[in-house]
Amino acid sequence: MNIRKATLLDARGIAQVHVDSWITTYRNIVPDEYLNQLTYDAREQLWKKNLGNDNAFVAENENGKIIGFADGGKERTGKYRNLDGELYSIYILSENQSQGIGRLLLKEVVNELKNKGMNSMLIWVLKDNRSYGFYEKMCGKVVDSKSIEIFGKRLIEVAYGWEDIGTIK
Repeated sequence: MNIRKATLLDARGIAQVHVDSWITTYRNIVPDEYLNQLTYDAREQLWKKNLGNDNAFVAENENGKIIGFADGGKERTGKYRNLDGELYSIYILSENQSQGIGRLLLKEVVNELKNKGMNSMLIWVLKDNRSYGFYEKMCGKVVDSKSIEIFGKRLIEVAYGWEDIGTIK
């Protein structure tokens, strides 16, 4: 397994992980109508734009196939004075979870944030996402929550925060 900085050429592989992870992670949480309309092509276009920010990392298996990714940067709302960075997303194919890949990807994003002068961060997670335990294991603390709507369904998002990302091991 290899963790490296993502390039524009990784857009399709990231898109595939993004769509497949959403389907396996959010089935029975997010409305099926939303999940069923996700496409690799649309997500690839999104990632071609996002990868210009130079803040994404991919995990590849021994065959060079992307099996996970994470990206982060400046906290997007400006609402959290003590949290200047944000982990925008972190997804790993279901068959590759619980192998330490998430921790490695998270560390890469944390190092990138530190290199850009950010020492704290948050991530928004759907409350019903079973992976919330990962953020708690990484010593994230609940700092906020909000209600969002996806295809007419009200869901709760929880923000986990780290006031000192140097504590993430």
